[in-house]
Amino acid sequence: MFKVIKKENNARRGVINTVHGTVQTPAFMNVATCGAIKGALSALDLKEVNCQIMLSNTYHLHLRPGDENVKKFGGLHKFSRWEGPILTDSGGFQVFSLAKLRNIKEEGVYFNSHIDGRKIFMSPEISMQIQSNLGSTIAMAFDECIENPSPYDYTKDSIHRTTRWLERCKTEMNRLNSLDDTINKEQKLFGINQGGIFPDLRIEHMKTIAELDLPGYAIGGLAVGETAEQMYEIIEAVTPFMPKDKPRYLMGVGTPANILEGVYRGIDMFDCVMPSRNARHGHLFTWNGIRNIWNAKYQLDDSPIDERCDCPACQNFTRAYIRHLMKAGEMLGMRLCVTHNLYFYNNLLKRIREELDNGSFESFYKKYTDILGKRI
Repeated sequence: MFKVIKKENNARRGVINTVHGTVQTPAFMNVATCGAIKGALSALDLKEVNCQIMLSNTYHLHLRPGDENVKKFGGLHKFSRWEGPILTDSGGFQVFSLAKLRNIKEEGVYFNSHIDGRKIFMSPEISMQIQSNLGSTIAMAFDECIENPSPYDYTKDSIHRTTRWLERCKTEMNRLNSLDDTINKEQKLFGINQGGIFPDLRIEHMKTIAELDLPGYAIGGLAVGETAEQMYEIIEAVTPFMPKDKPRYLMGVGTPANILEGVYRGIDMFDCVMPSRNARHGHLFTWNGIRNIWNAKYQLDDSPIDERCDCPACQNFTRAYIRHLMKAGEMLGMRLCVTHNLYFYNNLLKRIREELDNGSFESFYKKYTDILGKRI
């Protein structure tokens, strides 16, 4: 499924081959939580922003429109009209972040829907069944995502539970992939490393789940309260124990600078709602830093968002016009901002891949880590 083409120190250039197409890595996954990008972008628009892989969420699609209804349409690919690879998050993070009332048991988690309060039960088996109904390319294991910081003893108990849940996920996926009516019999399971901000627990857990020989592994439970330095420390502690011939996915991260730091430490895959969420508030990523389109100085500015960008928004519209749309509450303004930010992220990862191909990533990393995070 995965091949490392080239390395530069710890940074890796690779390729993931799937039943739904090829993903060049390092790669950013565009977050279409409910099967669409917030900001009025469809799967067809994702092609325009050079998206390689779309990420959707098990929890949200289970609540509405219902994963069994999606299966009736032939799965999420046909339902959304996205033809490339899709990764579905297991719903674990949403259960622990959105459900105000939840009760964790060995069999799974009992919780109340954040939409209407109805009682729901999610287990490793149910998460796998939902993701099988969606027909995604890659399914994530159902895990317990704890808060940072959490007590050491609770974190240790939690990773053991997450390991037991992962074993159940693997067993259930094997069963589902053998059924006649399964949409994607080639669905792949990625395991998730947990352990909070404790390097020893992270390493212990990674060693244990690596023995299950899964197609890929993720580092979860970061970017949820710890400092950036703590996050980088955990990545550096865990990656030496991640299988070298499997893709490495850093979940929910992050800023352009976070991505550069992650690639520098050996991460292959990223996802984050930040580019679309920030765009909806007029915060735009550029090669010179972060631009706030609401600023009055752009009222008569006839330049594009980023002079170095060839996205549809920058090729056709000015800062002044987009600022006007945002201030007027026109949805087009939000759509153009989201289009730009997603294009920027995908183009950033493309540029990273080119630098790795040329053996010049180190200098690129040193030049842009600070620039991309500064406010203009």
